[in-house]
Amino acid sequence: RRSGRARHRSPTMICHTLILVAPLMVSSQPSLGSSVYGASVAPQSVRKLSLARGGRAPLLRAADVIPPPPLRAPPAIVDGAIAAGAAKASMPPAKIFLLGIVSGCHIAFGSCLALMVGGAMPGVKAANPGLQRIVFGAFGLPLGLMMTLVTGAELFTGNTALVTTAVLNGKATMRSLGKSWLFSYLGNLVGSLLIAYLFAVSGVMHAGVTAVAQAKVSSTWVQAFVRGILANWLVCMAVWMASGCSDLASKMVAIWFPISAFVAMGLEHSVANMAIIPLGMFLNAPVTIKQFVLNNLIPVTLGNAVAGVLAIAATYTVAFKKL
Repeated sequence: RRSGRARHRSPTMICHTLILVAPLMVSSQPSLGSSVYGASVAPQSVRKLSLARGGRAPLLRAADVIPPPPLRAPPAIVDGAIAAGAAKASMPPAKIFLLGIVSGCHIAFGSCLALMVGGAMPGVKAANPGLQRIVFGAFGLPLGLMMTLVTGAELFTGNTALVTTAVLNGKATMRSLGKSWLFSYLGNLVGSLLIAYLFAVSGVMHAGVTAVAQAKVSSTWVQAFVRGILANWLVCMAVWMASGCSDLASKMVAIWFPISAFVAMGLEHSVANMAIIPLGMFLNAPVTIKQFVLNNLIPVTLGNAVAGVLAIAATYTVAFKKL
């Protein structure tokens, strides 16, 4: 009788049996989609096959849940940048402005930390200027960008790359790009001025910051513009690389090296300068608003934008989407 039942089992019963056994067979084999980036899609494919044949999808087990790859492939990072840029472009102005204030505060905190640690080492600077630059870059600005990226705040300089990438790939409009840039920039300015003022009133900042503010408005227009290009090239690379990492430790590493490098090399970041120069002015540095805006903020901002658009958004779009 048993053999008779076995001979007359319906095709549907056989199909259901195979569906239930397949995940066990797959889990004991190397992942079909595995690569150096750790991707694997086998269990999900089995579930889709089960549903397509009218069966009931097997329950997912802990072993079937595939963690995200620790590092995404370069084309996948571009896809993520397009999605992130489109999401940023679709935000309402009030939200962009609010999150811009938050990011401005983050970058200002980092700037003040850099000034209080690396900027308060006159003896080391005189004896070993290279070491002082390393310390100045290592402590401060990486903290600011880390807080911004982890919390989803809006940083103008990062948006010059991400939102532009979405526009170049048809996922956002020029109008939404202008909205993102404008309101994130204004929000960054408000947040930076707020923290700069609070630090000036707190009495914890040393007077050496006035010399830093003076030096930043003493460069020529061309020098400030080129330093802005170089700085945001590295800042956007930090944002770009961090977006390809799935865990916090990896994001921290991706952020730390480029950000500490641009600070140590004396390059110019518009949002950081929104805090550093006004802080010096609040502490009676001989710097006027006109000098701040014309000698530093405008050329550095333009340089930052050029880097985000050309060095990052256009380059990686052409490399991975057009060629």
